[in-house]
Amino acid sequence: MIQIGPNNHALDDPLTLAVLFGAGLILLILILLVMAVRASARSARMAEPLAYQVNQLGQRVQGLSDGQHQLAGGLNHVSEAQAAAQSHLLQLMEKRLAEVSNQMSENLQGSARRTAQSLGDLQQRLQAIDKAQDNITKLSGDVLSLQDILSNKQTRGAFGEIQLTDIVTKALPSDSYSLQHTLTSGRRADCLIHLPNPPGPICIDSKFPLEAYEALRRAKTDWDLNEAAKAMRVAVRKHIRDISEKYIIEGETADGALMFLPSEAVYAELHANFPELVREGFTARVWIVSPTTCMATLNTMRAILKDARMREQAGAIRRELGLLFADVDRLGNRVENLDRHFHQAAKDISDIKISADKAGRRARRLDNFDFEELAPETDPAILPTPSPRGQT
Repeated sequence: MIQIGPNNHALDDPLTLAVLFGAGLILLILILLVMAVRASARSARMAEPLAYQVNQLGQRVQGLSDGQHQLAGGLNHVSEAQAAAQSHLLQLMEKRLAEVSNQMSENLQGSARRTAQSLGDLQQRLQAIDKAQDNITKLSGDVLSLQDILSNKQTRGAFGEIQLTDIVTKALPSDSYSLQHTLTSGRRADCLIHLPNPPGPICIDSKFPLEAYEALRRAKTDWDLNEAAKAMRVAVRKHIRDISEKYIIEGETADGALMFLPSEAVYAELHANFPELVREGFTARVWIVSPTTCMATLNTMRAILKDARMREQAGAIRRELGLLFADVDRLGNRVENLDRHFHQAAKDISDIKISADKAGRRARRLDNFDFEELAPETDPAILPTPSPRGQT
């Protein structure tokens, strides 16, 4: 039994049960509503940051949208600028390509001209080389001819004589030497230098020991070298002995002679490896000379000849100096006489001027004769004019 207000209701009454059930259900609903409201409040409180974030996200999305629009505008501007830059670049490239093409064309034309000129120069040089080759071929023939000449003793001797003649004619005056001079003994010297006494005329003879020298050059073994050296000593000693016996004549020539070697190589070989031969030449009064040393020796002889000729002309020079002194003395006397004549002429001219001045004054006085009296003549050197005949 339950009392609700003034009424009592039984618990087993269906209506009571229904009311209780309905009241419980309503209460449950209220409780659920309260709980839902509370949950909604909590959800609202929890949703506030989310809403804020959603709001911020919306703003950001809006910003992104604005940025996208700006980016799209920027992209359009960049695209336009890129298109303009590409167009300008294409124009520059076309212009540069045109310039490069023109420059390449000019360079190709210049290269073609230079190539043509180089080919022309090359052709000229090839022609010069061909000409030089011809000259070399001709020279090789001449060398072979020279070898043929030197292989013969007579022609080799003529070669040395020609070279000696060329050196002597260049170094000495023509009247100071004789070529192929024959001595009183009947021997003929290649050249005789007319030096004054002492030392007197000196002979020069040309010798060329070519076979012995070539044997030295061709020697391969010590034995060949020794044999060639022996041949060189024998040949040079024979030449020294021949010159000493044939071209040194007492009272006719100097007490020495020159042996002319027309090869500097042979001369250097003797002085380098055969000094005893050079000393033997000194002992025999035969001096060995090469083309170079011969020229130096002849220049020394030229100085000796010049000095001798000056001594020969010393008497004539003194005689001419005496005549010159007499001429100078005579000239001085004549200058004194001329000066005296000039002085006398100057005195005579001075006297003439004085007489002329007096004559002029007298002429002026005569012109004024009717107007003034003649002054008495005071100059005793002038005589008075005689009066006319018949007057006192």
